[in-house]
Amino acid sequence: MNTTQNTLTLKSVFLDFKEITKAGLAISVLFSSIAGYFLGVNEQNPFQWSVLLMLIVGGYCMVGASNAYNQVIEKDIDALMDRTKNRPVPSGRMSPRVALVVASLLTIVGISLLYMINPKSAMFGAISIFLYTSVYTPLKTVTSLSVFVGAFPGAIPFMLGWVAATGDFGIEAGTLFLIQFFWQFPHFWAIGWFLYEDYEKAGIFMLPTGKKDQGTALQIILYSVWLIVASLLPALGYTGRFYITPVAAVLVFLLGLWMLFYAVKLYKIKTAKAARTLMLVSVSYITLLQLVYIIDKFLR
Repeated sequence: MNTTQNTLTLKSVFLDFKEITKAGLAISVLFSSIAGYFLGVNEQNPFQWSVLLMLIVGGYCMVGASNAYNQVIEKDIDALMDRTKNRPVPSGRMSPRVALVVASLLTIVGISLLYMINPKSAMFGAISIFLYTSVYTPLKTVTSLSVFVGAFPGAIPFMLGWVAATGDFGIEAGTLFLIQFFWQFPHFWAIGWFLYEDYEKAGIFMLPTGKKDQGTALQIILYSVWLIVASLLPALGYTGRFYITPVAAVLVFLLGLWMLFYAVKLYKIKTAKAARTLMLVSVSYITLLQLVYIIDKFLR
């Protein structure tokens, strides 16, 4: 009997840890860091399993800490939304104090592991946690500009991989940052669109105009165009050691057109279904884009 109870307890603790760190989101963010790492390795900075492992664990802790702090701060807001009311803290399964301890431990472990890679990686990890927790989260109920602020910590993981590989922040890392920075606007505005009513209950307005209107849809298109431009910069020869071949550039451009198609579709029909589709396409887009960059690097 006791064994069954202990197993259930361990399982529930594991599931709550997954939820408070948002494991699905954290793993997708980690993919960006791993992609950045593979783009950064070269003859001077060869691939090292130890560095990759520290980046994976440290990166997960970094994202997990941000999400855990976020859920402590927003426990009352989360209780109002259908999407979030069953999270560990608002549901009462985990106390805010325990969640805060978990977040603090993740911060210490994450920053320590990133520091073991190099000090710059730790610095960017710390900046990401600080901006997400102390600036982006409080702004969510104040202004839709919170998405702009949140795009900064959200753009760090892709760049972080390069910094972990090279110990250097230059034009290459800056380009990776820029690509993921622009990507977040159509992605998060699409989420803000199809979850508009749920966010409204908590007083969170993510959309740039505050409404599901033509102005918001137009900005989604504009940022999708900027994303295409940013993603093609490595083909122009001005981004240092991070460059892509003409074949890869064509693939990157086609991926951009694919995402732009769904952004235009949202502009035309303005439905929650179209917004959800755009969100799913945006997730596939960023993953495929990073794979194109990596495959192009190792095939040329």
